[in-house]
Amino acid sequence: MSTELVFHGGAVFTGTGTPITGQAVIVRDGRIAAVVADTEVAALASPDATRIDLAGALLSPGFQDAHIHPVGGGIELLQCNLTEAADAAQTAALIRAYAEANPDEEWILGGGWSMDSFPGGNPPRGLLDEATGGRPVLLQSRDHHSTWASTAAIERAGITAETPDPGDGRIVRDADGFPAGTFHEGAGDLFAAVRPATSADLAYQGLLRAQDELIALGITGWQDAMVGADSGGIADPLAAYERAAADGRLLVHVVGAQWWVRGGGIEQVERMAERRAHAAAAHPDRRIDLGTTKIMVDGVAENQTAAMLTPYRDETGHDTCNHGLSFIEPAKLREYVTALDAAGQQVHMHALGDRAVREALDALQVARDANGDTDGRHHLAHLQVVAADDVSRFAPLDAIANIQALWATHEDQLDELTLPFLQDGQVDRQYPFGDLVREGVRLAAGSDWPVSTADPLAAIHIAVNRAYPGSERPPLGGEHQRLDLETAFAAYTSGSAYVNRRDGDTGSIREGYLANLVVIEPNPFDLPAPELHLARVASTWIEGRRVHTASVPAVPDTHPTESR
Repeated sequence: MSTELVFHGGAVFTGTGTPITGQAVIVRDGRIAAVVADTEVAALASPDATRIDLAGALLSPGFQDAHIHPVGGGIELLQCNLTEAADAAQTAALIRAYAEANPDEEWILGGGWSMDSFPGGNPPRGLLDEATGGRPVLLQSRDHHSTWASTAAIERAGITAETPDPGDGRIVRDADGFPAGTFHEGAGDLFAAVRPATSADLAYQGLLRAQDELIALGITGWQDAMVGADSGGIADPLAAYERAAADGRLLVHVVGAQWWVRGGGIEQVERMAERRAHAAAAHPDRRIDLGTTKIMVDGVAENQTAAMLTPYRDETGHDTCNHGLSFIEPAKLREYVTALDAAGQQVHMHALGDRAVREALDALQVARDANGDTDGRHHLAHLQVVAADDVSRFAPLDAIANIQALWATHEDQLDELTLPFLQDGQVDRQYPFGDLVREGVRLAAGSDWPVSTADPLAAIHIAVNRAYPGSERPPLGGEHQRLDLETAFAAYTSGSAYVNRRDGDTGSIREGYLANLVVIEPNPFDLPAPELHLARVASTWIEGRRVHTASVPAVPDTHPTESR
């Protein structure tokens, strides 16, 4: 069979700018051999090349997700998966059905519950007790910043009314002080000693399941935002990646962001550099790359742990004393980022509140002053609230905005659990993507799956519209925060390839690059903006091999996006 392919008959998005037309893409031996005019194909392509007629569809570089948790997401699909529940009743029904279908499981584990399904974002332990017959249950919230526990799980962990809140978390309590069932942020770690560990086989199967799901969405590479550490009972996913690579089953290329342990110190830098060097020697094809470090600067706004410059308000609209949490003291953050930058590690910072964003930028400024321009390609993820004065600081620091565009819309979790507790005017500072672009900030894009759907086309729809399909609410933050379609596509292709340091052979359609491609129909650039969600991935190709072909397209979802 010929290893040469010719894609023709459709527009080609090359990774930036407006798609080109009247051009064909020739692929040989897994790489792009040429991008030529249709009239030149006969002279340049082999007679026995396989012709792929796009029939008006769009050919694009494969998407790359710059912030994702695939192993955990795949495991959740194999456990008690609550992501499809629309409200508390459906959540309880799914838990009960899972418990009944798995009567021999001592512990019920999983996740995906949504905070906006429960008053105050805090589900009660009693619901779990009733649904599971009193078994120990631990379920992660959809955003993975909160844990829902049954009474049996709380008792096994030895948590009582006298157990203090940890410094990086909060226990929601009943009137008598006993845990009510929801544990925010680091409080979830109180179950670490009793929670069953995930087996190596389950992690491996979770990775393979996730890879199938993501390839079907046109994703051909990603940055795993947490490797090198255990989390929520899930062992370090690096072992699953290594096993898949050894078995020849890791099809995508993966950058693993090594987890910075908040309670650790500067000694982590040397260890991370050693891991990076070992991975580089073991994977000369860069199938697995460990040149990134992930630092959690703060929490999330829904549970009021995102670090803010101004205080959160209470239910009556009055200021509280709570400004959220900085998980790492700012002076230490500056020290760590400077050392990582000097050691050649990229820094990937979760920075959601405006104070966290400022602390992260301050750290990058100190690193720049100390080390000069190291081409670190450091990036700040999430960026829910960015102070106007800080937007202009990104580009001079070469700080990349790693956006999760799917969240940039009015939806219940934002409108009910976040905006009422922020200061006046902060709705206009939500996910200010347009402001960042106007200041010349480079964008990358990711999903944070399983926090929300990994579908790049769903996220691109919201990046362009600032509203979910069918929404009657105004664009979040105003129309000036919308992205044009070219910019949104570039963020998910060449932008994320740049962050992943794979911009030399992926993220663009150009001669010599790997033929990691996605065919999308109908061509999104032919659709009105409100109809972008109608576009679907028809096929995905990795190194010139078709790895996914769509079945009959599903009916487009017009409900609110799954959010953090």
